[in-house]
This record gives sequence, structure tokens and C-alpha cells, in this order.
Amino acid sequence: MQLLNRINKGLLLCTSVLTLVVLQGCENAPKLDDSQLNAGKANIQAGLDISLFKDGAFILPPKIVDCETTARTKTTCYELKTSGAPAMREPGPFCPRNTSDGADVGGAWFDKSGSGDLIDITGEFIVNLSRYYDDPNWMLYDPKTNKIRYTDTKASCLGAAKPDVEEQYKQNCIECLMSYLDDDFSRTYLIPTTPIKAEEAQRVRTVGIALDGAELSGSAPVDAILGSYTIAAFDDCGGHINVHQGYHYHSTTGCTDTVTTDDGHAPLVGYAPDGYGIYAMEDALGKEESLDECRGSTDEVRGYHYHAASPSENMIIGCISGETVRSADEHAGPPPGADGRPPRDGRPPKAGKPPRD
Repeated sequence: MQLLNRINKGLLLCTSVLTLVVLQGCENAPKLDDSQLNAGKANIQAGLDISLFKDGAFILPPKIVDCETTARTKTTCYELKTSGAPAMREPGPFCPRNTSDGADVGGAWFDKSGSGDLIDITGEFIVNLSRYYDDPNWMLYDPKTNKIRYTDTKASCLGAAKPDVEEQYKQNCIECLMSYLDDDFSRTYLIPTTPIKAEEAQRVRTVGIALDGAELSGSAPVDAILGSYTIAAFDDCGGHINVHQGYHYHSTTGCTDTVTTDDGHAPLVGYAPDGYGIYAMEDALGKEESLDECRGSTDEVRGYHYHAASPSENMIIGCISGETVRSADEHAGPPPGADGRPPRDGRPPKAGKPPRD
């Protein structure tokens, strides 16, 4: 019994000594600051990277300014000023000129299915619009000369490139040029330097800025466009021009993508107004990630980020997950009542007739 008591006392003494050593070790250990505690997250690419934009994307050097989000959060923003044109390329072509023209002369438009790739605007496509949309009123060409009607002046561009198309500009392929913009035209974007997750997702107005400096736009008002028997032609990159936004994208087709990433992730397309990156739809293996309602996802390299929809979905992302700052020249998005989605059957919502020759 005495032997057992001595053994227990010895075990208790050893335990006390071990506990003291551990406690002293904890007390003497250096305290970790926030940066050290987050060291495991150091590889996350949070926020906008100016170096990834193409040469010529900005007309003034980007700068950091104080700003306040629409949720009244005070923060800092990148101020980005652009010319409204895509850097390092000329937009177009848009509308074919003759019914015999092929895909090399014309641009592209939404597939009426509302998904997949854009379809080529060829002379044959223009001739077959009445069949494509199952509506005999379509007539964007002169059957006597085989010439296609398109907006060939600034006045016709202004008259047709709006929701309430003037009567004389209906039955046209809409094509606007950068030369129609004011001489001092520019766009200014304010994007938080560090993204701030919003309490609630916000609806899309301006989707963001592409790496070539052009706007990533919200949904096009397709109902209004087709209802006026017009085609607001895109170029093969999924963008077109108006005098309010300059050149802007409604689809991503690879023209602004960065090179494929080292880990096989989808390439970067641009940035949303909340500062989160927007990436292409598919990764190097042609697979899509599991996405939230805004088309967002999270990984250990990029943190939270978005993935663009397919070109014909008439949306690049579904909503905005972070807090945003409204710029003074921010475009208001689709006109009231125009949700931008393709009609379910691809048919214009109201009848119309071609103009008299």
C-alpha cells in the first residue's frame, strides 16, 4: 500500500511539472497578429490586379481614391478611366451588307434558345429571319437588290439603338461606330480595392470592366429589340457600340481572356464592380464549377469570384455579391420593363411591318 502511494505521488509530481512546462511555454510564445493568423490565406488573390489589364486599357493612370459604397461603407477604390473602346483591337464587323455575305463579313447575335454560343449574322441568316423567329413580318433586306438594311449614319444609329425605336428605323440591322461618340467621351469606374461581401446580393446594372477596358454590360433588352424588328448586331467578341456606353460586351467569347492559369482554372475575363474577378465559364477541361445564384464560387487561390454564363444567355453574371460604389457616369442598365432575357419562343412580342421603299 505504501509503495502504491509513493507511485501515485510520483505520477502527480510528474504531471504537475509537465503542466508547468506547457503553461510556461504558452506564456512565453510570441503572440500572432492578424497577418500571421491569416498566413494560410496569403495565396488568395483578393481584389483587382491592375497589371493584368491590357496595354491601352486606360486613358489615365489608375489611382486609388477614398470612396463610399452604396451600403455606406467607407473604403478605398481604384479609379479607372477608359475611352469606351476595347484596347488593342478595332470593334466589328457587325452587319452584313448583302444577302450573299458570309460569316466573315457579319457579326453575331443571340441564339434563340437562350443558351450556347452566339450565331453568325450572315446574309442567309438575315433572309431567313421570318423562318427563324416564325414571324412573316421580318424583312431586313430589299428582295430586289438583295441589299441588307442597316443603320449607316449616326442619326439612324441614334434612332434605332434604343428601346423605343423610331418607326423609320425599324426593320434594320443596327450598327453603330466609335466615331459617333462625343470627342471627349470617357468612362470612369470606381471599384473597391478590397472586395466587401454584401449582406444581400444586388441586381446587375453594369457587370464590370473587361481586361481590355471595355464595359461588361448587363442584359440587352432583347424583347424591345426584336419587337422593333431589329437585330442589335454584336461582333464576334460579343460586344457592340452605343453612344452612351461606347463599346460594351453582352457576352464573353474569349476575346478578353487571359492565358490559361497554372492550375487549369478558367481564364480571367475582367472584374465586377465589387472587385471580385469574373472568369470564363469553363476550365481547361471544359468543366463548369458549382455556382451560387450570382454565378459565384470560392477556391483557395482566387477566393470568391464569378464565372460568366454562356454567350447566348444574355447575362454575364446573375447578380452582384459584394458592395459597390456608383460612378457618376454609371449606365443605368436595361430600360424599365426590359428584363433582357430572350423571349421564350424567340418571337417578337408585337407585330410590325417593313418600311416602305
